[in-house]
Amino acid sequence: MQIEHGETAPAGTTGDGHELSGLLVLVMALACGITVANLYYAQPLLDTLASVFGVSTGAAGLIVTFTQLGYALGLVFLVPLGDILNRRRLIVALMLSTAVALAAAALADSIGLFLAASLAIGTTSVVAMVLVPFAASLAADYKRGRVVGQIMSGLLMGILLGRTVSGLLADAAGWRAVFWFGAALMLVQAAIMWRLLPDVRNHGRISYPALLISVLPLLREEPVLRRRIVYGATLFATFSALWTCLPFLLNEAPYHYGDAVIGAFGLIGAAGAMSASLAGRMADRGWARGATGVFIVSVLLSFGLMDVAGHVLLALIVGIALMDFGVQGAHITNQSEIYRLRPDARSRITTAYMFFFFIGAAVGSSLSAYLYQFYGWAGVCLLCMGFAGVALAFWLTEFRRVI
Repeated sequence: MQIEHGETAPAGTTGDGHELSGLLVLVMALACGITVANLYYAQPLLDTLASVFGVSTGAAGLIVTFTQLGYALGLVFLVPLGDILNRRRLIVALMLSTAVALAAAALADSIGLFLAASLAIGTTSVVAMVLVPFAASLAADYKRGRVVGQIMSGLLMGILLGRTVSGLLADAAGWRAVFWFGAALMLVQAAIMWRLLPDVRNHGRISYPALLISVLPLLREEPVLRRRIVYGATLFATFSALWTCLPFLLNEAPYHYGDAVIGAFGLIGAAGAMSASLAGRMADRGWARGATGVFIVSVLLSFGLMDVAGHVLLALIVGIALMDFGVQGAHITNQSEIYRLRPDARSRITTAYMFFFFIGAAVGSSLSAYLYQFYGWAGVCLLCMGFAGVALAFWLTEFRRVI
């Protein structure tokens, strides 16, 4: 079955006319998780990389910033292609490119080369943002939120396990082994995707420049998209800020943890993975507005707790769990809502939303690394409470129909 530009596959079917199976959803979820893990391999290693390359914590924090900026570039220039190109070929090409970028990181012998590799890793690791709208297009309307939640659960597990595997591998075999491992995983995953993904063809009648420009009217015409961008960008800024500076906190007194233990802290974020399916189901039932408020308040409370008791291990663990629950729950709710807008432009809607999402992340990581250097953990928590406070204030305007 071939799908012309501006059309989508029949709801609940794949491109060849078969039903969207549980196996295919699982394969997509695993692919999202394995790919997104590439963005987080470096995070628990920042203190180690700062020492290896002989740079400050602020400069090491740029590794996260460059990865996220690269992701934003991929969202702008690569993800929209999902609306006009064969998505299976696009996904496989991106995975092979990511493998090359990961190998470059493993071979880097200076901070400059590592930053360049990080930028390339981020740019090519946008596979999940091609897969998620792909799955949303194939899913039946009544269960689209659930399918998005299931696939995003895989993505969130990739975020969690990416940090954990990174810390364990670095502790056992050195930091370079982490990136060689990631490159090998991408090669294997590319072969699986080529074999199992449905061959849904798009015959777009729009040029590449026109495709990119067509993202801008979506921002002007869709108030729900604009609102969800604000929620996503501000809350993911807090997420990025925490995971950028947490390795520095855990490496100092009273913790003095190594890479393996720091990486294991990613498992605390299982609360975020659990919130994904819940958020998707709530969106399907029409409860998106109330759920968004709960998730925002959860983030705000988490940083209040970590600000007051950040040097108490139990308080830190509870705070991280609350933060991940709120950020990931809001993210799934956001995606469930924006994918209801334009069935023929889901890749471009993803570009608009996720571009600002990762710009928020880049701002959060860079500001937090700077603040930590001069004001410590308290400065980071206050910054994140400010971001969450902006999201909460904006959410309250929903009841006044400001936009």
